[in-house]
Amino acid sequence: MPARKTTNPPRATATEMARPETETLAIEPLRPDRWSDLAALFEEGGDPKSCWCMFWRLRSKDFAVNRSAANREGLRSLTESAADDAGPAPGLIGYQDGRAVGWVSLGPRTDFERLGRSTTLPPIDGRPVWSVVCFVVSRRARNRGLARALLDGAVAYARERGAPALEAYPTRTEGARHPAASLYRGTLGMFQAAGFRLVGWSQPQANAAPRPIVRLELG
Repeated sequence: MPARKTTNPPRATATEMARPETETLAIEPLRPDRWSDLAALFEEGGDPKSCWCMFWRLRSKDFAVNRSAANREGLRSLTESAADDAGPAPGLIGYQDGRAVGWVSLGPRTDFERLGRSTTLPPIDGRPVWSVVCFVVSRRARNRGLARALLDGAVAYARERGAPALEAYPTRTEGARHPAASLYRGTLGMFQAAGFRLVGWSQPQANAAPRPIVRLELG
């Protein structure tokens, strides 16, 4: 069943749209020579230390039995496969003062096996869109607008690689505070401020409200 479409997206609240001044980041694709930089960021703790950004790239049953080491090796293998521009990098690293302080995972929607099998986030249409699925910001660098800078970098990278559109599945904050771990997909307000439009909703679940699906045309 296709995701429900809408022609009248709800406007983000002023609180949701508000953000501090975006800081400048040096944003680079993840390549093997930058692996240790990303590893240092993920090793700071929290979900990245166990997930290694493999949640969306694996079937739910495979991710459920994986340990941290297997997830780490999975992302490292993807990094090696993308070396020498043979394919898109599995994500982008944001640097400040030579230190990795941020990460955004993106790629063709078909690269994310969980999305491909999802009954709650089926494709809006048959276009070969790319997806942004995860943000990580160092605990020492939060509340500085880095996620928005990473999103801008993701848009530029996807456009450079020929993606027709970039899609995401953010969290609606509606002015309320949320723990950082629940915002790893990014917020609806951030995406709307970057020009993304609401194009649909996830299929409803008994224990969760429908999630917005947003898209930015890159052509």
